[in-house]
Amino acid sequence: MDVQNKTVIVTGASSGIGLATARLLARKGAVLVLASRSKGRLEELAREIPGSLAVPADMTKVHEIKRMVETAKAHFGGIDILINNAGQGYDAPIEKIDVDTFHYIFDLDVVGPVVAMQQVIPLMRKQGGGAIVNISSGVALMYLPGMSAYSSLKRALASISLTAREELKNDNIAVSVVYPYITLTDFEEKTIKASPSNQGEEEDTSPSKADTAEYVAQKILEAIETGEAEVFAHDWMKYPQG
Repeated sequence: MDVQNKTVIVTGASSGIGLATARLLARKGAVLVLASRSKGRLEELAREIPGSLAVPADMTKVHEIKRMVETAKAHFGGIDILINNAGQGYDAPIEKIDVDTFHYIFDLDVVGPVVAMQQVIPLMRKQGGGAIVNISSGVALMYLPGMSAYSSLKRALASISLTAREELKNDNIAVSVVYPYITLTDFEEKTIKASPSNQGEEEDTSPSKADTAEYVAQKILEAIETGEAEVFAHDWMKYPQG
């Protein structure tokens, strides 16, 4: 799908991969709906991107997700592309996983994207098609100590996405998954950790081993333009990792 003149919702748009993606799509001529919990940052970004719409939304709250989609539809008349990017990490060995924290991350990383998909699918079907891109993680393809909680949720999101792809293919709605690698954002700083000594996906964030948010944004654009089922930050990620 060509993004020019298409209405795109980007969740988690106020920083990191979401911010880079919003800026890239704007340069490509897309019309942006910018969503995140950071109202101030969103408003700054909306001023930077003329014609965009800032919609503060907490992706753990179903009513706010529904309001986000309703506001976007009312303002622009429809939604062509949904990018489910908002998310947070959780590092903890199995025996230290806090159930309440796990529930919270589950709501943010899995339930939120599902609710957003449920809201846009009828609109896209009525319009004759659309694109949904869900941002998973490289850890969904690996078995890393201390990463079971986050990995399982990103794996669940990928599975939901690829199943939805099969369900929606006759409606001309392409559902894709993007798997970023270690990325130079503040994601690791915001990751919830069971203990300071816990090791996880981001333990080596040296620039030589990490991708920029702009690089991942290009991969997201690739997913939209090609409609491929899965887009990996690097080709080696296509093969199971230990």
